[in-house]
Amino acid sequence: MRWPVLRREVLGSGRVSEFVDEVVETPTGATMTRQFLTHPGAVAVVPWDEERDEVVVLRQYRHPVGMELVEIPAGLLDEDGEDWLDAAARELAEEVELAARRWDVLVDMVTTPGACEESLRIYLARGLAPTARPDGFELEGEEAEMVTARVGRQELVDAVLAGRCQSPTLVAGVLALETARLSGRLDALRGTDAPWPIRA
Repeated sequence: MRWPVLRREVLGSGRVSEFVDEVVETPTGATMTRQFLTHPGAVAVVPWDEERDEVVVLRQYRHPVGMELVEIPAGLLDEDGEDWLDAAARELAEEVELAARRWDVLVDMVTTPGACEESLRIYLARGLAPTARPDGFELEGEEAEMVTARVGRQELVDAVLAGRCQSPTLVAGVLALETARLSGRLDALRGTDAPWPIRA
């Protein structure tokens, strides 16, 4: 479902997003005005070492909230039509220098649907192995200050529920992993070719 847009104005443009103002017609024929950020979409990865029961995380400074957050590898869909799994594998290699033998879809979400059109797919990566960063990739800005670590899965769950981990991507990914694990669904997760209707 998409309500008709009667008017659209770009109020500002940045490197990744535009800030837009749209007049929208509701099903009753009334109109409403909404302002939001556009977004190209993103992917994220929960890299889980099943044998050691650890998740590979990173600490990254996030300027809008003025904090260093514990996060999982994640990044933008860089190009129109970019394969989602390829993007996730790229982010895993770029940020924590890992590759994975097994990939599954953990959860799809919209991060802030009242203010931004960002959609996010979070993958579960297993069978981890060291790999080099892609040729030509260099850590810049806050990424140059990232620190990676392996943290016990249960410790991460406890940190999320205690409010010590607040990155929405990590929170959703770790709790989705825990739900799948406790409900016996790890082998029934969606495959990497699962539809992602909001990206259609």
